[in-house]
Amino acid sequence: METLTKFDEILDLLPKLDCGACGSKTCEEFAFEVETNREELKKCIHLNGKASKHAEKVNCLGCVTEAMGEKMGWKDNLKRDFDFILDIVEGEPGPLETILPYNPALVKELGVKKGDVMIGRPMGMSCGCPITHCGVVKNADARNGVINWFVTGPLKPRSEGFIDIGYYVAQGYEGIIKESNVPIKLGMRYWFLPRRCMLQWRHSGLVNAVTRMKDGSLKVRIEGLFIG
Repeated sequence: METLTKFDEILDLLPKLDCGACGSKTCEEFAFEVETNREELKKCIHLNGKASKHAEKVNCLGCVTEAMGEKMGWKDNLKRDFDFILDIVEGEPGPLETILPYNPALVKELGVKKGDVMIGRPMGMSCGCPITHCGVVKNADARNGVINWFVTGPLKPRSEGFIDIGYYVAQGYEGIIKESNVPIKLGMRYWFLPRRCMLQWRHSGLVNAVTRMKDGSLKVRIEGLFIG
C-alpha cells in the first residue's frame, strides 16, 4: 500500500464534491486531515478505500465527465439495473426538483422565495431518501406550497445559513438524458440514476415530458418518483 504524503496528490484523488460525508466541510479541508493521517481516507464514501494515488473513484458521477452508464454496467451502487442517467441542464447549479412540504403553509410562513438557500428531507413513498437535501430555490408558489429548487451540496447552507423546510414529498425532476440503455418514450416508467445522487441509488419515475435538444440529448420531466 502506497503512503500518501503530498497534499496536491491527495486532493487530486478526492472527488471535489464537498459532500460533507467525511465530516469535513470541503474536500480540500479533508485533504489536510488525510495528509496527517492516511487512515482518514477511508471516510470518503466515493473511493474504494485504497490509500494510493492510483485509487479509483467508485461511480463518482458528479465529478466525472465521460460516459458512465456502460462503465458502471448500467448498475447502481447496490448493483441494481437502471435505464438512464439524469444529468443537470447546462448552466444550472444542480438537479431541478419539484417538492411539496408536508406542511405547505410553511412556504408562506417562512417567506420562501427565489434565491433562498434551503434544506429538507424527502420522506415517504415519494422518495424516502435518508440524506438531507440542500439547495437554492428557483421559485415558490405560496398559494399551493409547491417549490422548485436546484439541489446542490451542503457547502452553501454551512457557510451562508438556510431555511429548513422540514420533511417534503418529491414531486418531480427535470434534467437532461445524454446516456441511455433503452429508448426513452413519453408515458413510460423507467429506472434512472441522478448523476449527482450522493448515494448513487436508482430512482423510478414516469417520463411525462420530452424535448429533443439540438445536440441529440433529451430534456425530460419525471414524476411519480420513488427510490429502490
